[in-house]
Amino acid sequence: MLIVANWKAYVETRTKAKSLFAAAKRLSARPPLRFSVTRQIVLAPPAPYLGLLATKNTSKVRFAAQDISDTTGGARTGEITAALLKDLGVGYVILGHSERRAAGETDSVVASKVAHALAHDLIPILCVGESERDADAHYLHAVRAQIATVFEPLSTQERIKVIIAYEPIWAIGKSAAEAILPQDLTEMILYLRKVLSEYLPDGQGMTAKILYGGSVEPTNARALAAGSGIDGFLVGHASIDTQAFTALVKAVS
Repeated sequence: MLIVANWKAYVETRTKAKSLFAAAKRLSARPPLRFSVTRQIVLAPPAPYLGLLATKNTSKVRFAAQDISDTTGGARTGEITAALLKDLGVGYVILGHSERRAAGETDSVVASKVAHALAHDLIPILCVGESERDADAHYLHAVRAQIATVFEPLSTQERIKVIIAYEPIWAIGKSAAEAILPQDLTEMILYLRKVLSEYLPDGQGMTAKILYGGSVEPTNARALAAGSGIDGFLVGHASIDTQAFTALVKAVS
């Protein structure tokens, strides 16, 4: 079970960042129960805290960047390059998040960033998802297009490395009771695996890593994980509350 904690811009002090990191280390160090699911915690703090936390990290916790530039560096003021992140000890990068897309990031920009991340040995967590659902299921075509634009230029070996994070925009910011239902998530994951199977050989689309993000809370995480076919969660606001995040990790482990 891969649990990615996207702190977004909620965390604005070193004290808070260190406290959350300490909690994640405790959870990662805890030995699994005999029949529990193996877990990997990945923290995605604001970029300035990556240097504070990821550098010289010896724990089982791994780190992700919330975004990268698609430039290789040079005269690009304010950009954060893949090579810089790799040097800090970052292993993952969240790309195509709905909040980045809402700010104007297009599918082609996301595709460029995914290719750039792969070229620098970073694992992309590609966010896809519909803004709303319609009775004619046109939203499925929109999600397919988000994947196709990224996957078509990539080699098979590159495609295998990409993690999909399904985040329906309409479910974000709602209560657990108002978020996606387990049966609806199960159907969507099956659809995503069908799409991925078009790009991955030998049935690997059925084993590709798919996360879910969208109002994930301790109260609904277990139900969403059970039988839906997901491999983990992309957690937003709940990841910056130590008690809530601890409860969530325990619920799915």
